[in-house]
Parts: sequence; structure tokens; C-alpha cells
Amino acid sequence: MKQYWLNNFAIDDFILSALKEDMYYGDITTDSVCANLDNPVFELYLTTRCDGVLCGKDVFKRVFKLLADNSVNIEFYFNDGDVIKKGDKIAHIKGDARYILTGERLALNFVQKMSGIATFTRKFQEKISKYDVRVVDTRKNTPNFRLFEKYSVKVGGNYVHRFNLSDCVMLKDNHIALLGGSITSAVSEVRKNISHAHKIEVECDTKEQVIEALANNVDIIMLDNMTPDMMNECVRIVNKQAIVEASGCVTLDNIEEIAKTGVDIISTSAIVMKAPTLDLAFDYIK
Repeated sequence: MKQYWLNNFAIDDFILSALKEDMYYGDITTDSVCANLDNPVFELYLTTRCDGVLCGKDVFKRVFKLLADNSVNIEFYFNDGDVIKKGDKIAHIKGDARYILTGERLALNFVQKMSGIATFTRKFQEKISKYDVRVVDTRKNTPNFRLFEKYSVKVGGNYVHRFNLSDCVMLKDNHIALLGGSITSAVSEVRKNISHAHKIEVECDTKEQVIEALANNVDIIMLDNMTPDMMNECVRIVNKQAIVEASGCVTLDNIEEIAKTGVDIISTSAIVMKAPTLDLAFDYIK
């Protein structure tokens, strides 16, 4: 995974905001327990209680860097994207007990959530690995956690859709309805305003809409909540003249059936929004 996805300047604001939320007026428990201790040193392992894919190593480390500067040392034994097995020691943490105890939960929250997404999303890509199709996420993300979630999707082996509203034109049913239900009118209006560098995607619910979108030379046609039979027919109609994306109610149980239709892209919010967190923990070294 390219480091530029999680450059410090891109993630520090989010981490600092989370630290402020957690301890704006201090950590009264840890501050009290450590009040009369002289330079208390703590040593722990980050371990996993189940199998999965690691993700969020650098975010985990950055929490303690921002909180404690150089007072906590962390050594990871795995990299993002590596498979980890139940009982594995993932990282060794040693340093000032006050900072470790204060930052423990936040650092775990990041790495557990991100590893959970990477683990879950990999299952989707593995299901359709023999087909020439990509699984991508959607813009259904946790507010202010989008960068971390999309990075996790990439680490898990899948791909990302547009990052935000300025990346690509996506004419959805409500945009089209606003112009009387005319895809032609909607495409005409956006072409008056967008850059030549922007692609145009149109959401289609019917074969007739697909034909209209194709006649307007759009770049991407989304088949929204169609049956596999309808998808097959629409893929045949498009005939490689545009990218065909399938979306709606995608699950691990039906994704292979969708892939068989010949679509180029399968987009689903499930890989992020339905991903369970991975069970990781701090184990104190006695």
C-alpha cells in the first residue's frame, strides 16, 4: 500500500480530534493512578484473538506519536495487508505507562475497525477472483472516517469508487427526476459545467434508461438493483461502449452470480458498513 494514502498531514487532524474527544480535560483515572509513580514504564503486546488481515499499523503508531512524542516505542511484526492468525503477537509496545494507558482505547479503535474492513472486503474479492471484475466501495462511509475506510478497502484487496462529490459526475435517480426523468437533459446540463477531465456516470433502473444513457455517450452505466437476467441483457446492449457497474443488495452469497453477468464493476457499501471489527487486544507483559 502506498504510504501517500495515510500521510501524516492527512490523518493528524482526525487523530487529534479523536484524542480531544476522548481526553480534552485529561484522563482522570490514569492521571490519578500514576500521580505518585516515578517514570512508570509499561510493556505490552498487541495481539489478535481471531484470524484476519492487519490494517492501520501507521495510524496506531501515530496515535502514540501525537500523544506522547517519543515516550512510547512500538515495533510491529506484521505489515498492513498481512494475514494474522488467532494468538499472534502483532506488535510490541513499551514506554511511559501514562501515555500507553491513555491512548490504548483510541489506538485499538482505529486498528480494530480498519483491520475488520480489510478482512471482510478481502472475502468479497476472493469470491470473484476468477472473473474479470472489480469490487469497489461506495460513498456510504462513516463521517470523518472515510480516508481510513477507503484505505482499508485497498489493503483488503478491493478498489475504491469516487472519494468525494467532486471526483466524478454521478447522476442518480433524484437528479434525473429533477429534470423530468430525462437522462438526456441531465447529461446535457452537467456537460455545460464540468471539466473535460471528469467522467459521467448514470444510475439506471431499466433497460430503456440504459439505452438512453448509452445514446448520450456517458462513461459509466450503473445497473441499480437489477436481476442477473436484466444485467445480462444490459451488458449485451452496452457491448463495451461504456463501463458497466452493478450495484444494490450485493452480498457474499450473490456476488459470484453478479460477476458472471459480465459487468466490469460491482459496487457495494457492505464491505465497509457491514464489516465487523477485528478482535485485537493489549496483553500486559508481567
